[in-house]
Amino acid sequence: MNQFSVKFMAALFFAAIIYLINFNFGIINTGEPEQAQVHTSTVVQQDVPKAADRPIRTLRDFNNAFVELAEATSPAVVTVFTSQTIRQSTQRSLFDEFFGFDPFSGPGQPQQPQEREFRRSGQGSGFIVSADGYILTNNHVVQNADSVYVRTQNNREFTAQIVGTDPGTDIAVLKVEARNMPMLKLGNSDELRIGEWVMAVGSPLSESLAHTVTQGIVSAKGRANIQLIDLEDFIQTDAAINPGNSGGPLLNLDGEVVGINTAIASRSGGFQGIGFAIPSNIAQRVMQSIIETGKVVRAYLGITGSNLDQTMAQGFGLESAMGALVYEVREGSPADKAGLKDGDIILEMNDQKVQSFDQMRANIATKVPGTAVKMKVNRNGNIINLDVTLAEMPEDILAGADQTTQESRLGFTVKDFSGDDAGRYNLNPGLNGVLVTAVDPDSEAYARGLREGDLIIAVNRRAVRSVQEFNQQAGSIAAGEVALLQAVRQNSRMFISFRVRE
Repeated sequence: MNQFSVKFMAALFFAAIIYLINFNFGIINTGEPEQAQVHTSTVVQQDVPKAADRPIRTLRDFNNAFVELAEATSPAVVTVFTSQTIRQSTQRSLFDEFFGFDPFSGPGQPQQPQEREFRRSGQGSGFIVSADGYILTNNHVVQNADSVYVRTQNNREFTAQIVGTDPGTDIAVLKVEARNMPMLKLGNSDELRIGEWVMAVGSPLSESLAHTVTQGIVSAKGRANIQLIDLEDFIQTDAAINPGNSGGPLLNLDGEVVGINTAIASRSGGFQGIGFAIPSNIAQRVMQSIIETGKVVRAYLGITGSNLDQTMAQGFGLESAMGALVYEVREGSPADKAGLKDGDIILEMNDQKVQSFDQMRANIATKVPGTAVKMKVNRNGNIINLDVTLAEMPEDILAGADQTTQESRLGFTVKDFSGDDAGRYNLNPGLNGVLVTAVDPDSEAYARGLREGDLIIAVNRRAVRSVQEFNQQAGSIAAGEVALLQAVRQNSRMFISFRVRE
């Protein structure tokens, strides 16, 4: 444990003692005067210590520990700048739309679409993880960027190459050509405990606020079903995170990165005490896979399933809704070979309680193929133990079913959304999603209202930003199950649901 970590822990210990002493002497203001008066009769016989007698030095040590943590880690944090070229066709005139020509364009000459090109800039945060210039950030910070550069705390700028990205975990790896760069160490996020102090560093809102430092605690772990990315297992923190902080580090008291700041839950668009970070263990695994193989290699169990709710848990005779319910076991999969059955409820994995199906799925997907996993399973009220050896996720599942298969199952085809499509279909070019290019008029999707030109932005409440992400989500929906699409038509949002074809 390094110097500032030791100081930090000592400062916290003495601060806790001060708090407890003050509380016992009745001098903590609870904000409820009437309740405070109830306790005064029990402390009037005590000698209240004078302010000058309190160990102020301990508080200064506490302060200095934060200062040293910020000073030691900020040089390895960078501001990430992106630029993207947007091409957008102008809309057809009303004359051309209704009559097939525009009288102002000349006789017999159809109006030619005009293309407008502009640049869109973006900004986020990142941090250096190797002396030779590898950088971690969020995928959504650099997604679709034509160019990327980073700026360090001492205002050095470097052109960055995107080594690889993983939309499923919202992680991206960048590389700059440099040597002897300051770097941060990735810690073990599995050892992180609720209530631990953490510090966030990043560039919120604008580049003029670069290297802003905030502190808080770990509010929760294993947060899933936030509907931000495909594989969700977030750390929740109350350290202030705002737009622009995305991709920056969440640090423990040892100066180790335990998370990548990614998102906030807010009704105002600003910070309201709930921030989310991707655990460092997930980031480590994805980064290694991208650097070593050029792609993301995921482990594979071979089941479909769902989270439990309280009603479902009671139906299975469980005391709580913790665990992962197995819907289907794919033939020949690691789960099948290990003896997992439909209707099983996975309670523990490697002696760790399974919070939900989503959390377990994210945990498995970021493990190394070949990893041995011990599972505790509830089967018809009986507890059994199974040993599973995870395999590498097959390419067709990783990439999703191909487009031809999707068309036959869903009844429509899609393509990646572009600026040209925005102008043609009166859509905001800043939206992310996939564009519906054709709909089978005999399909249930058509009967439910889906049309060519609709922009699908989410499938079963999970955001999709590309055809690959769409195929991953749609490919996980079994025949006969309901697909829920969130779509945009001429900048109006709507939901469309239908059953996937048998």
